[in-house]
Amino acid sequence: MAPIPLQRDQRDQRDAVQRPGTARAGYAHGPRLASRTSLPGIPLAPSAARRFVRAALAEWTGLGVPAAVGFSDRLADDAVTVTNELVTNAVVHAGTTVDLVLRLEEEGGDEPSAALVLEVTDHHPARPVGADEPGDPGRTRTETEEPAGLPDPAEYGRGLQLVATLAESWGITYRTGLKTVWARLPVDDWSGPAAPPDQDSLRRGLRAAEILAPAARRTERDDAVWDSRGAPAFLAEASDLLAGQLDEDLVAAIAGQLLVPRLADWCAIWLEAEGGGPGAEPRLARVWHSDETGTEPLRTALEREPLRLPAGVGSGPVPVPVPWSAHPAEEHPPTEEHPSTDEHPPSDEHPPTDEAPQPGARDGAALAFRITAAGRALGTVLVGREGVAQVPDAVASLIEDFVRRLGLAVGAARAYTRQATISRILQRGLLPSKVAEIPGVTSALVYEPSDDGVVGGDFYDIFPCPGDRWCFVLGDVQGSGPEAAVVTGLARPWLRLLSREGFGVGEVLDRLNRLLLDDAMEAAEAAALMVAAAGGQQLHDGSQSRFLSLLYGEVVPLPGGGVRCTVASAGHPLPLLLRPDGSVRPAAEPQVLLGVVEDVAYESQVFDLAPGDTLLCVTDGVTERRSGPLMFDDGDGLARVLAGCAGLPADATAERIRRAVHEFAEQPPDDDVALLVLHADQHADLSTSGASDNGRYAFRTARW
Repeated sequence: MAPIPLQRDQRDQRDAVQRPGTARAGYAHGPRLASRTSLPGIPLAPSAARRFVRAALAEWTGLGVPAAVGFSDRLADDAVTVTNELVTNAVVHAGTTVDLVLRLEEEGGDEPSAALVLEVTDHHPARPVGADEPGDPGRTRTETEEPAGLPDPAEYGRGLQLVATLAESWGITYRTGLKTVWARLPVDDWSGPAAPPDQDSLRRGLRAAEILAPAARRTERDDAVWDSRGAPAFLAEASDLLAGQLDEDLVAAIAGQLLVPRLADWCAIWLEAEGGGPGAEPRLARVWHSDETGTEPLRTALEREPLRLPAGVGSGPVPVPVPWSAHPAEEHPPTEEHPSTDEHPPSDEHPPTDEAPQPGARDGAALAFRITAAGRALGTVLVGREGVAQVPDAVASLIEDFVRRLGLAVGAARAYTRQATISRILQRGLLPSKVAEIPGVTSALVYEPSDDGVVGGDFYDIFPCPGDRWCFVLGDVQGSGPEAAVVTGLARPWLRLLSREGFGVGEVLDRLNRLLLDDAMEAAEAAALMVAAAGGQQLHDGSQSRFLSLLYGEVVPLPGGGVRCTVASAGHPLPLLLRPDGSVRPAAEPQVLLGVVEDVAYESQVFDLAPGDTLLCVTDGVTERRSGPLMFDDGDGLARVLAGCAGLPADATAERIRRAVHEFAEQPPDDDVALLVLHADQHADLSTSGASDNGRYAFRTARW
């Protein structure tokens, strides 16, 4: 079953299932965060629901939701158990599509509290949950009511009895065509928001990983299960959990919880510094102990000296001393109560005990494994068992296979981090560090790349030119990634150069078009040479045609206020001109894309931006924003939204357009979103000009 998408939203009281105890449910205080999904009425639905709940709790934890500090392991387990029982009940007895809502409700006041509320809705309300309870529409039953009789376990199971045991309150609501069973679980030990500590983001991320992979530390160890079926099942589960994790610390956290206590009593994971060289110190990324009180003593023992394996060691297990026996003199210096073990063997005064080994005890066995990927050493995994002389060979072999998968996950996470870092650096180099402030005009800019790890195809610029002129650019390169970055890296400097040489708006586009075509011809000739060098075999390098849509304009301040604009659009969404009376019209004519046709002459349009007028420029990430079969600009949707911005300043107009784009569909935008707003000031001061790091515009690079 494919991963279930999470949808977070804030809902008011009208959207919630009505339940008794309004104040306790948190309706009177604050918004409620909710995740929802729909599942088919098939046997796989309960397992999908369990994964959905854990993913939602992990996401809220990673986002730093205040009440998430109270997401204990027991709460997560109870929520998953209740979800499993309710969804199973709905699938077995209703057989329809099941709607699952997980809601986090917070209650303020002198003693703030929070609770998780689970709602499972099916579309077969005719059959009641209990044989003695007819489906009375609008009727709600709570745990305070005495049922007329117990349901027949053979037909209805014991799911609701379990729910009643785990939940603080629960109930059933019948509505037209729907039946909803809800349960409320209080969040443990939460006393309201606290100031975020240092490295809080990493701590939240690691806690999210713990919620996603919780079963390992509660599973009883049984080495007999690692037979021909148990080991492959464990490795398959590990591969699923490790795959797709793009942060090496989260990979290490999940790995530690998979190993302990299933395969070991404790483990530690060191990660080598990337590009640090042979002398760099490895970083202790994760320490995990089956007894939580033993984690810190174990970390203290391991931090004395990083574990280093000999250069010739492969991926197999390497027996090493347990950490707390490496320096026995420092751990327990000889005293009358604790004589040295070398000089004072056990006597009748200190007979051996049969008690289980305690965290930090000296007995046990430890194995070290090198983490490798593509022939490179990425770190070391150290696992140990207490109270045994050695780790069974079958378990050691299984851990070795697991560490291979861990190496692939760490390597993939590092490759993604490198790519994301390169993209961010490249993106900063392709976009201007400063944009000019146009006299008499307030500007506002929204720029949101669709993917933080990939260079976006949209770019912008505002810069001064000789002759008391200011130029603005909003462009969109076909595609994304390195190919788009190449075109952006060529187009923006060429535009600045051509503009400052005194060419008119149409002439600038004419020359830029020829430059792009020449560059494409050179790229085609280079590709032909590569084909010839390969013996005539066609090479598929994934290159894209270098098309470019561009809106380019020139602004000249007018003595009486306002500015004169000259604009040209080459295959780009047309700019819209908003007058103070709310009327909206296009401010340019459509023309062909740049880099497509050689013999083309681009024309420009001239108009005055009077005081109070607003010019809106967008990329197709705005106009082609989709919600099912519909697009945002269908039926002049963008113009209608802009008309409602009459009288607003530039930054408020940009924010309203951005919000409308995001609210058009539930899913986040899948394309770059860029828009530029120019607003002619009512009382402009035309005596100064220049550049500003912040100016009067807004950068927004985070996705909402």
